[in-house]
Amino acid sequence: MARYRTRLQIIAEILEIVRNGARKTHIMYKANLSYKLLCKYLNEVLECKLARIDDGDSYVIAPKGKKFLQSFHAYAELRERVKEDVKQVNEKRMLLEQIYTNSGARNIGLRDLSTKSVSRR
Repeated sequence: MARYRTRLQIIAEILEIVRNGARKTHIMYKANLSYKLLCKYLNEVLECKLARIDDGDSYVIAPKGKKFLQSFHAYAELRERVKEDVKQVNEKRMLLEQIYTNSGARNIGLRDLSTKSVSRR
C-alpha cells in the first residue's frame, strides 16, 4: 500500500529541489505534486521565508530554508531510530506472548482479566 508523505516531508522535498534554483514546472515534476498542491506549498514556503524567487521565475532556497532542512534531516533520522526501537520492543513483546501461550497458561492470566468484571472497593 502506498505511504502518504507528510506536510513536512513535502516541504523538505521542495527545498531540496530548489537548493540550486528551479522553476515551478521542474519542482512540480520532481516533487510529484499537482499544480494546485504545488502552488499551495510554494506559497507557504515563500510566506515562511524558507525560499525566495530569483530572476523572476526561479525559486531558490533561503538561509532559513537551509536551517529548516538541517533540522528536518535530524528529525527524520531520530524518527527512524525511534521506529526501529519500537519495532524491537514489539518483537520482544511477541516473544513474551509466545512464551506465555506455549507454557500452557492459556486459560488463566491477563487475557481472562479483560473478559471478567473487576469489582471496586
